[in-house]
Amino acid sequence: IYSGTVAAATEGFLLGIPSIAVSLVGKELVHYETAARVATGLVQRFAAQTHSHPWLLNVNVPDVPYEDLQGIEVTRLGKRHKAEPVIKASNPHGETVYWVGAAGKAQDAGEGTDFNALAQQRASITPLQIDLTQYGQLDAVRDWMGHR
Repeated sequence: IYSGTVAAATEGFLLGIPSIAVSLVGKELVHYETAARVATGLVQRFAAQTHSHPWLLNVNVPDVPYEDLQGIEVTRLGKRHKAEPVIKASNPHGETVYWVGAAGKAQDAGEGTDFNALAQQRASITPLQIDLTQYGQLDAVRDWMGHR
């Protein structure tokens, strides 16, 4: 995930604080009240129960009026194609600036993904983990390093 929102929530999680990254998803980004109401409900629900360890949740809310929201779905992360390249340009002062390219199109937006939930006007909630280890490559790297 390339998200400043998730990065901030991850920092809290690493400090032992239950953390929720909430993002409003759409082109216009005008229905912040919808995202706020979803976030408030999730925090209240979380606070009403005890948990053995902190959670890290990624929540995406479609940019629709709250009345049009079709619920909240527990999802897995969808996958995107490669993002558009970074664009190097000059600002009006002649200084070099870089524009981050647009996110890639959805590659896996099937049922059960956050992309699919959003397309159905449902908020998505995805539990995240931090371990980025590629377990399937451990033996190959051990062989490569001569550690077997």
